[in-house]
Amino acid sequence: MIKSELVQKIAEANPHLYQRDVEHIVDAMLDEITGALARGDRVELRGFGAFSTKARPARLGRNPRTGAQVKVAEKVVPYFKTGKEMRERLNRPRR
Repeated sequence: MIKSELVQKIAEANPHLYQRDVEHIVDAMLDEITGALARGDRVELRGFGAFSTKARPARLGRNPRTGAQVKVAEKVVPYFKTGKEMRERLNRPRR
């Protein structure tokens, strides 16, 4: 599912809201999650999961085309851990 499909589903489930308003709400949520992660905060959505960041140290990598060694700078990457309710729902037997 892509963001526009999510907006469409939410708009269909809430006919009293305009689609452009739903789009603004989804954008605001994603902006807040991104902003919190950029500040180093953890974002927890109960029943869904938790977003956090992990630091990856600098390392030596390889250029796949030439095989030459390349220095890869340290960086911070997003990390998502599913919540208990989501894991249980995903692992329910299908009927």
